[in-house]
Amino acid sequence: MISHEASAHGRVGAITVVGGGSAGWMAAAALATYLGKGATVRLVESEEIGIVGVGEASVPHLRQFNGQWLGIDEAEFVRRTQATAKLGIQFNDWGRIGDSYIHGFGAIGRSLGPLPFHQFWLKQRLAGKAGPIGEYSPQSVMAPLGRFAPGDRNAGPDSPLADIAYAYHFDATLYARFLRELAESRGVQRIEGRITQVRQRADDGFVESLLLENGQTVEGELFIDCSGFRGLLIEETLKTGYTDWSHWLPCDRALAVPSERVDPITPYTRATARAAGWQWRIPLQHRIGNGYVYSSRHVSDDEAAATLLANLDGKALAEPRRLAFTTGMRNKFWHKNVVALGLAGGFLEPLESTSIYLAQSGVTRMLNLFPRRDFNPLLAERYNRESAFEYERIRDFLILHYHATSRDDTPFWNACRTMAIPDSLRDAIDLFRSDGRYLRHGDDFFALPNWVQVMLGQGIVPHNYHPMVDEMPEDKLAAHVDGMRAMLAQAAGTMPTHQEWIDRYWKAPAP
Repeated sequence: MISHEASAHGRVGAITVVGGGSAGWMAAAALATYLGKGATVRLVESEEIGIVGVGEASVPHLRQFNGQWLGIDEAEFVRRTQATAKLGIQFNDWGRIGDSYIHGFGAIGRSLGPLPFHQFWLKQRLAGKAGPIGEYSPQSVMAPLGRFAPGDRNAGPDSPLADIAYAYHFDATLYARFLRELAESRGVQRIEGRITQVRQRADDGFVESLLLENGQTVEGELFIDCSGFRGLLIEETLKTGYTDWSHWLPCDRALAVPSERVDPITPYTRATARAAGWQWRIPLQHRIGNGYVYSSRHVSDDEAAATLLANLDGKALAEPRRLAFTTGMRNKFWHKNVVALGLAGGFLEPLESTSIYLAQSGVTRMLNLFPRRDFNPLLAERYNRESAFEYERIRDFLILHYHATSRDDTPFWNACRTMAIPDSLRDAIDLFRSDGRYLRHGDDFFALPNWVQVMLGQGIVPHNYHPMVDEMPEDKLAAHVDGMRAMLAQAAGTMPTHQEWIDRYWKAPAP
């Protein structure tokens, strides 16, 4: 039903979300929260179809979405989703077999004036006077020690300990269920049913209504497509097309399997390179999530399953579940009166845990550019331009992990090492290799500390450092770099363990 008040003011009065899961219920909850009673929000999903539901890791931005945008209490969210803290990702065997580094969230050290900390560290490192870069990042120091705290309120405002950036590991199915309850309490109407037909207006092709298997018709003015990889509205109906990036991101399959909990619960994700891809390990309070992301051109499904099951920390709790995908994005995320979110908009594999973030980003961008009933095409154009930019920059960051390797021990890694890469990434690598600089592109999701940690972790070592570093006296330079390492090591040693923090504040009930 379209609100008469909304119609009178040219506002969109009826919004229909197609598909549940994290993306669908994130959209529904946000729309209900910020549009109030001025619009009717409905969500259509089918229990028969189900959801992908294997996304179990996030980036720190989810804390803002949950807390500031939706008003969710953090402790309640953690308990309801069996969540744990995530300080970053440990990458094993990526640059070379035997290598290991942590890509931690947040800043590295403390900047001085216009120069980031890593430039001062570079001069010391090239002189053999500094340790690995991970010793100067709070998260990278805390993670392997199994320590966790959200920050030190007594630390100065410019201290890296003042606010510890962290994300979560959580059960995506439980999160969708939690958001559903929240959304329904704020007025969202859930409609159970399988969609059999999408009806379009004859004059302009806008989606007009959905016909369900039971004969029910669901109308709407704005449709949010959260139907997963198939893209029921954005692709099957509106045929926007898809940009395929599998020549740069060669993995096209994933096997996921839960296993028994193993203590201690580590506050980081583990990504271990395998012969034809990589394996994830994500610890939750009640179990461990595991998966093997791989290239079907280089290993069979059976071989991949054998590798995955042979490298679990505990007993498998189910048979591996297989997913097939093509990395890339829709040519248009917003077309006519349809906005695609989550997997319906694109897929960039789970290597840096950006899938749920991209759904969150799409929701917030949609609210910022929310249309009136005339659907000003400039809004869709801006939405598509910003979304494509975000996908392309994240794409480059993911390609970096595969390409910046010296591994040639398998056909998969040799292909990744020798493949042609986007010019934008080539320029970034060349500039960093010269003197440790990375020039951020506008609202690039991954910031300087992210690129620095992965570049160095993958073996891209700068030949020099920023020339302004030489203006600092040697004794002050040494004190700045060495003092940071000592301070972080001391602070991490006094923090509670991750398990102690969970037991004290976040303990979830037994499932």
